[in-house]
Amino acid sequence: MKSLSINGRITLDMHSLNNEGSEGNHLQTRMVHIINEHGELEVVNAVSGDMLKHMQTEHLNHILIERKHKALCKGCASLDANRINADDEFFKSIGKEKDVAKVTTALLQYCAMDDTQGVLITKDNRSTPRKSVVEFGWLVGIPEKNHSESHFHVKFDQKREAGSGADDGSNTGQNIFYRPANSGQYAVVLNVELDRIGFNDVTREYVIDEEERRIRTRAVLESILYTFIKPSGAMRNTQNPHILGFEGIISVSNNSIPAPTISPIRSDYKEEIEKVAKELNRIQEGIETFSFQTQSEFTRLMADLIEQL
Repeated sequence: MKSLSINGRITLDMHSLNNEGSEGNHLQTRMVHIINEHGELEVVNAVSGDMLKHMQTEHLNHILIERKHKALCKGCASLDANRINADDEFFKSIGKEKDVAKVTTALLQYCAMDDTQGVLITKDNRSTPRKSVVEFGWLVGIPEKNHSESHFHVKFDQKREAGSGADDGSNTGQNIFYRPANSGQYAVVLNVELDRIGFNDVTREYVIDEEERRIRTRAVLESILYTFIKPSGAMRNTQNPHILGFEGIISVSNNSIPAPTISPIRSDYKEEIEKVAKELNRIQEGIETFSFQTQSEFTRLMADLIEQL
């Protein structure tokens, strides 16, 4: 496999995975403007790609630590957002080297997470970028198939006397607040550049061996699968999402032709992707598509692809 894309519609009920912030005691859910399949402007609930990427990165971290993977920097091991920039041992190992190609090679060999999830090294006036091999789009509510509402809650204080919460910012006493809850069908788009794992984009060569590439590729695909099994995010302690279903299509490319992707905001996205794949195979055979109707089918297809590695 050179690249893989997942396009689908996932149904989530009563979640609050992504919020904008608070106004007073009202927590505001994230709403975005999009164009629907008829070219009309719509406002829908959404979860940012940053949030989805964070979920997938967390699953990848758990996989690599559980399997005692040696190529993991201190920052990634502790899920430090600074990643390898927080690892003093790495910077001792490269000394004063600032050549982008050499620093990139050292980075890819040092840490599997920085290799696959991307990072920008700026320490000591360096500017060495590593673009992520995993690309998430926003989780976008399908127009007419999503709804957001706000619910009243109380933090009850049995000793409450006059007034409500404390005025000193301590969050003590009785408080009332409003939290959002979102339900609906959401469009998912995701692309993975599997052939870039362990690949130095500057020197245009692989700098880790084939076995290490296989291990990292398996871990990345597993972490993507688990992202849709357990979509972590905000407010999960009391609003763990009800996952009702997941349908869509996986496209896989076995050559340099990109795995096709079309937004599931379109109702005919599956048929369109299959038609695009058919036309691309006329140029060079190598695109495969796998349609799924349920989460169990998606899990089986991903497990099949992982087993092939």
